[in-house]
Amino acid sequence: MLMEKDNDAKPSLERWKFGHNKAMAMAGSRSLRGAINKVITCLEETGPRPVIPLANGDPSAFPSFRTTPIAEEAIVEAVRSAQYNNYAPTNGLLSARWVVAEYLSKDLPYKLCPDDVFLTAGCSQAIDIIVSALARPDANILLPRPGFPMFEARCMYNNVEMRHFDLIPEQGWKPDLDQVEKLADENTAAIVVCNPNNPCGSVFKYHHMEEIAKTARKLGVMVISDEVYDHLTFGSNPFIPMGVFGDIVPVLTLGAISKRWVVPGWRLGWIAATDPKGILRKTKIVDSIRSILDITTDPATFIQGALPQIIEKTQDDFFNNIVNVLRDAAEICYNKIKDIKCLTCPHKPEGSMFVMVKLNLSYLADISDDIDFCSKLAKEESVIICPGSALSMKNWFRITFAAEQTSLIVGLERLKLFCERHEKN
Repeated sequence: MLMEKDNDAKPSLERWKFGHNKAMAMAGSRSLRGAINKVITCLEETGPRPVIPLANGDPSAFPSFRTTPIAEEAIVEAVRSAQYNNYAPTNGLLSARWVVAEYLSKDLPYKLCPDDVFLTAGCSQAIDIIVSALARPDANILLPRPGFPMFEARCMYNNVEMRHFDLIPEQGWKPDLDQVEKLADENTAAIVVCNPNNPCGSVFKYHHMEEIAKTARKLGVMVISDEVYDHLTFGSNPFIPMGVFGDIVPVLTLGAISKRWVVPGWRLGWIAATDPKGILRKTKIVDSIRSILDITTDPATFIQGALPQIIEKTQDDFFNNIVNVLRDAAEICYNKIKDIKCLTCPHKPEGSMFVMVKLNLSYLADISDDIDFCSKLAKEESVIICPGSALSMKNWFRITFAAEQTSLIVGLERLKLFCERHEKN
């Protein structure tokens, strides 16, 4: 069959009515995966040493962090039952929403019901849904700095203005609430809180959480509380959900089984309206969430079907073991970093799987910024860490201690050698 001959000697792109999505490109520029992947490209392909990944909060490959057999068996049983091969309701299976409501209610002074819970494909989709629900002309959201960049990416894509408030390193990464009040205006819809914190490893005290709630109430904004690291605490401060203060301010709580059960690839998360006064329903934010769920993908039905068994049957000794491993790893990470001249760790991690570290570039001879530091570390030492610029903190970096202890120690020793090799004479 003969193809039609193109008469243009130099075909022009002007004839084509499709092109680059600039909004998507801007959102993609805030991708944490993208930033880490750029560092990974600096690895030497023929490097003599194995790569030590200390950038992502995904320790599932390490034996010390394998999920409980109860969760694995629940998945197998759900698949073999043939009861979960169908489409699920857009807000999630009733049995799964029941068990999430019960799980969250254990830490609250009031009871949630299944209608308060919406299941999502991981916590990332929960962020996408909430930002989309709040998007309207001139809307803005207050985001912590440093913070998880998925919120920024979704704000960019939905044309929602971002306004950053600082977390103060010298005060345990406490939010600057005076700054929050100055940033807010009549178009501010929400303030985002992450506790236990990614990327800082901090855990807010009760009175700090209460101050945030009272400030949000004063400003007339909701709190979006990212609690994907719930109960992963090992310092002096226990985990306190923001929903405890739901009678002060309406709270949308984000969570997932990804971190506490160490199964990020299972992509099962949730949004919960921890709002005993029903403000989120009266303002129709809940209706907006339902509408968005009607046009988005759902978490796999068989994982929803397994969720009751996963949550109800997992024993405390599994959780305690994970916390103990994280506690020991955090101690090693903090102490080793303290011994490196060009690095400063202002706050010992108390929760999650991360710590933020400040670069003192004045001690280094040929490092221009945090991206250069991380790139050269990957090339010379095969150690991957996350540049702080990806988290709105230039000349810092984030490192995860959620790794096998031997790998963590070797990685930190390589980090120290790298810093000593690049020190000014």
